[in-house]
Amino acid sequence: MRIAMLSPIAWRTPPHHYGPWESVTSLLTEGLVSLGHEVTLFATADSQTGGKLHAVCPRGYEEDQSLIPKVWECLHISELFEHADAYDLIHNHFDFLPLTYSGMTNTPIVTTIHGFSSPGILPVYKKYNGKTYYVSISDADRSPDLEYIKTIHHGIDIGRFDFQQTPYDFLLFFGRIHNDKGTRQAIEIAKACGKKLILAGIIQDQAYYDQYVAPHIDNDKVSYIGSVGPAERSLLLGKAMALLHPIQFDEPFGLSVIESMACGTPVIAFDRGSMAELIENGKNGFLVGNVDEAVEAVARIQEVDRDYCRGHVERHFTVDRMVAEYINVYEMIHYTEKEKKNETN
Repeated sequence: MRIAMLSPIAWRTPPHHYGPWESVTSLLTEGLVSLGHEVTLFATADSQTGGKLHAVCPRGYEEDQSLIPKVWECLHISELFEHADAYDLIHNHFDFLPLTYSGMTNTPIVTTIHGFSSPGILPVYKKYNGKTYYVSISDADRSPDLEYIKTIHHGIDIGRFDFQQTPYDFLLFFGRIHNDKGTRQAIEIAKACGKKLILAGIIQDQAYYDQYVAPHIDNDKVSYIGSVGPAERSLLLGKAMALLHPIQFDEPFGLSVIESMACGTPVIAFDRGSMAELIENGKNGFLVGNVDEAVEAVARIQEVDRDYCRGHVERHFTVDRMVAEYINVYEMIHYTEKEKKNETN
C-alpha cells in the first residue's frame, strides 16, 4: 500500500524539541517503513525519515518567523493533493484544513484528530463526516457529532526512555507554559508541599508566564529550564519524584504523561479529558480534582510502584502497538472502499 503521510509544518518532523503532532507522525511513519510499507512523508524540507520525503516548506514556521504560516500551509497541503492519485491512502495529521481539499481526489483519506482547538472547527469535520475517515486519540476526545473508525491511543518508542528506580527530591512540570496546562497550579502545589519544582517547556503564552510564572522563579525552589529535547528529556522525567499535570482543559491525550511513566515516574493529574484512560488511580499516579487533592497525592507518592508505571506503558502505549492498530485501520478502509466500488459496479 502506498501511503501519503501529511504532517504539520509548525515544526520539523520529528521535532527538535516541542511538536507533539509531528512527533506522533514521525513515530508512525518510521514504524510503517520498518515493516516494509511504502510511505511518503509530506513535511518540512529539514525533516528526517526512512521513507520518502516530499517537501515544499523549508523549515517549521515556528522556527523561522519569516515564513507566513497560512501561505506555507496552503502550499504544503495543495502539494499533496495535487499528487494524491499516486497513493492508495492519505493519512492526515494536519487538522481540519486538508479536508477541504478532499474533493480533488478519489484516494481515501483518514484523519487522526489530535484534539479540537475550538468547537468552532467542528463544521468542517461535520461536512466531511462519512466522506472521509476519522481516528480519535482518546475516547474522551470524541465528538458526538462525528463518526469514528477507531480510537487509537498514541504510542512512544520506549527504548528512548530510561527507567529510573530512584528519583531525586523534586517535582516536575513538563509541557507548554500556558493556562491550559496549569503551570500556575503546579507552582501552587509545589509551594504547598515545600518541594522543589522544575518547569520545562516552551512559553506559549508570554503574558501568562510574565504574570503567573516569572515572579516565582528563584532558581532554588522554582526553576525554569526552557524547552528540553530528546537527549535531556529521559533523565529529567526519570529523576523527578512525580510529574505534575494540573490541566485546566479536557486534554485529548498527553504524551508527557506516558513518557513520564515510561521512565518510572508517577503522574499527578487533574481528572479531565483523557487522563482516566492513561492513569490507573493509585497504581501509576493519582487523579485529583484540585490543588489541595494534588498536595495530598504528593504526600502519598511513595505508595506508587515505579516498576508498575513502566510496565503500564510497555503493555498499553508502545509505538509497535500504535502502528499495528493503524495498519488495521488502513486494512479496514481498503476493504470498505473495495466494497463501495463493488456496489457501484
